Amino acid sequence: MNWAYTKEHDAVAALPPLTARRPFRSLGLLLRSSGWRVGFASETAGWLVYVIALALAPLSLVQAVSASGIAVLALLVVHGHPSRLSIRERLAVGIALIGLVLLSLSLVGAKPTSHTPHGAGVLVWLGAAAGAAIALTAVRIPFSRAAALGLAAGLLFSDGDISAKLVSLGGIWLVALAPLIACYAAGTGVLQAAFQHGSALTAAGIATLVTNAVPIAAGFVLFGEALPRGVQGALQIAAFASIVASAG
Repeated sequence: MNWAYTKEHDAVAALPPLTARRPFRSLGLLLRSSGWRVGFASETAGWLVYVIALALAPLSLVQAVSASGIAVLALLVVHGHPSRLSIRERLAVGIALIGLVLLSLSLVGAKPTSHTPHGAGVLVWLGAAAGAAIALTAVRIPFSRAAALGLAAGLLFSDGDISAKLVSLGGIWLVALAPLIACYAAGTGVLQAAFQHGSALTAAGIATLVTNAVPIAAGFVLFGEALPRGVQGALQIAAFASIVASAG
């Protein structure tokens, strides 16, 4: 999906300003851009693979692997030439790769578990994240606009990811299809606006950080996911911390 973000950014940066006040005009501009259509199609394909992963593994583990994609995004932004990255960005890429190695080691022989969450907790969590996202888009804060909108998009995507995990449980949780569709649609729109205010690495980087960090926390708080015991648990904590830190 990280290649898709760079493709979308390049296409959106060349378009007239997009605005939520004229959603149909903005949607029309996006759909008429062949570059954006290719990027969005690739993003959708990646998301489908992600949903399959959610049905097979705990939310926190899937998000941790997904979060390492910020390293890929950084390389794509500089067209595969690490030397063009700043020292800080190269360090982030290295930390992300170390986190993936630690995560792999922590899963050797482990049996990850996940539990059905409480409905009230889910409603509070989803509502709080969506409310914060709305506030970030509506109120000007002393951050760059790209960063603020990237943060808002990340919060909306995190709600969509949590909803996708709920849908994978089946039964009554199929009602989570509503917030899944609404949050992904809104998050996509906000991210396109962020692309027009800054670089792909700023907008998508912050969105990726939040999209993965928040559901990792939700995995433990809402779904009762437990860390392995002993050394494996320590490795997994270090892996989560490394991957999230790299995205920051």
